[in-house]
Amino acid sequence: MTVAAVVLEQVFADCFGIRERTRLCGGAEEPFYLPAAAPGAWHEIHYRADYPASALHEVAHWCIAGRARRLLPDYGYWYAPDGRDADAQRAFEAVEAKPQGLEWLFSQRCGMPFRLSLDNLNGELVAPVRARFAVAVANEARAWRARGPGGRAGRFLAALGARFPEGRPVSTMHFSVAMLC
Repeated sequence: MTVAAVVLEQVFADCFGIRERTRLCGGAEEPFYLPAAAPGAWHEIHYRADYPASALHEVAHWCIAGRARRLLPDYGYWYAPDGRDADAQRAFEAVEAKPQGLEWLFSQRCGMPFRLSLDNLNGELVAPVRARFAVAVANEARAWRARGPGGRAGRFLAALGARFPEGRPVSTMHFSVAMLC
């Protein structure tokens, strides 16, 4: 496990472990959210391998998910596998722009790179699709920065800032579409 992944798991545990009975777990072949199986049990956010970017992305989904969604496996969302057609890709982008925008804030706050993810390696990935999604994610990141994430997202962002002093303060973050294309 990378040092960054271990640190992110610890930051998450310090913020939410006991309070939300939720743990961040690396090593998964595919990311997924598993709600507690019984009262008193823990919820688990599984992220891919030991990739810090995957951890930040999955935490962004968790921060956005409401109470009812956090009781459902993978928050009750569908997932169309790699090789999506144009309509399925647009549906993916509509769901993913907001968490990827928040992930971008998290990434900058802890000084880690952010990469746009169309998550469709076997589908049509043409420049206009990438550009369209880049605009949507940049707009979401700017909106998160402007309103200041509250709740769980705000708590996690503050904890990242305390643990990663080399990261950028929210007030100096920049979100340019050119950075994603």
